[in-house]
Amino acid sequence: MNYAQIRAFHAVASEGSFTKAADVLNVTQPTLSGQVAALEEIYGVKLFERRGRGIEITEIGRRLHAVTLRQFAVELEAEQVLLSARGLMSGQLRVAADAPYHVVPLLATFSRLYPGINFSMSFGNSQQVLQGLYERKSDVVVMPNIHEDRRLHAAPLKREPLIVFVDRNHPWAARRSISITELPHHRIILREKGSVTRKIFETALESAGVKLTDILEIGSREAVREAVASGLGIGVVFESEFGNDTRLHGLTVRDVQLEGLEYVACLKDQKDSPVIRAFFDQIQSSTATNLA
Repeated sequence: MNYAQIRAFHAVASEGSFTKAADVLNVTQPTLSGQVAALEEIYGVKLFERRGRGIEITEIGRRLHAVTLRQFAVELEAEQVLLSARGLMSGQLRVAADAPYHVVPLLATFSRLYPGINFSMSFGNSQQVLQGLYERKSDVVVMPNIHEDRRLHAAPLKREPLIVFVDRNHPWAARRSISITELPHHRIILREKGSVTRKIFETALESAGVKLTDILEIGSREAVREAVASGLGIGVVFESEFGNDTRLHGLTVRDVQLEGLEYVACLKDQKDSPVIRAFFDQIQSSTATNLA
């Protein structure tokens, strides 16, 4: 079996695009397409269906991708074993998070401790970040409220309260707290489904028997802030994400427990990778204070 052909297939299946896969492998798109076509011809199978400018993986392609995910995970593990013998002088760490506020300080410390390790950061909502970890597009994730999953190795990082916030001209701008029962009388601006912030908030509403009557859904944290600053409604955010925008005013919700728990997680079969283990070891000293 030709390794270059399998690698080409794996890259296309993982990236969902011949163009993106060619960039990842640093080869031309015709070269990549030729390698996949050769693999299909040798075994008499169709791995991808071309649909206009896009592609769709076939059933046999999905089955092969499940195998190559394991294959390249083992390859990465072998590489990390060899790197460990060099004292973590080099290597790679791909980190994904739902927000930069916790992960950036962690990576700054990690970079000072291990300057030879190259790292990358990517961001999305919590659902996207976790799915990317399952698909091995990232090595470590930093995100709130990870539920128990036999596939994951997770460590708590920090307990984090949620607050609501309004624009400076809002009648609540002179207050420090509100009751959750006051919220149905106002438009609430929420992130899209898949946002942990939204899930925690909706769970608290349900527990309190409160039902919202006016919801505006906006698909990014930055757009929610701008909408609130423009007076379109009330936002919800983790306290660490609130920042110092002078157009906004934050309030606590006094009669419900509105908080999440931030975690660092990786796939369980990757937790003994030297680079990943070093990242987890780094955070252990800070968790006792953060979780108090």
